[in-house]
Amino acid sequence: MSMTDPIADFLTRIRNASRAKHFRVEVPASRIKGEIAKILRESGYVKDVKFVDDGKQGLLRIYLKYDKDTMPAIEGLQRVSKPGRRIYAKQGEIPRVLGGFGVVVLSTSRGILTGIEARKEGVGGEVLCQIW
Repeated sequence: MSMTDPIADFLTRIRNASRAKHFRVEVPASRIKGEIAKILRESGYVKDVKFVDDGKQGLLRIYLKYDKDTMPAIEGLQRVSKPGRRIYAKQGEIPRVLGGFGVVVLSTSRGILTGIEARKEGVGGEVLCQIW
């Protein structure tokens, strides 16, 4: 059975694992998921991301991050642009998540970027997801 929205599945697996207080979560790998996971790591929402070769398409092993009270670093993940309704933003219209406390991820002509990076580069693109 084919999956219609692999990015939404990726975000849902991370959200569910985080709420269940799992140490890590494994998702089927792809280039775009790898770039989003890299942004999660650089923004401080996850500890580490590793690619695991399984002889097929590979897996992304994402190590989740918690504070000392076992509260997850990720409070929320939201898919914005969906296969049935694509959402695009120009450079000046890139949304801010929680007044700048969250991260918005865009697919631009320069690759997968955060909202801050896209504003610096002067490009807009498809708004993939929001993380806070």
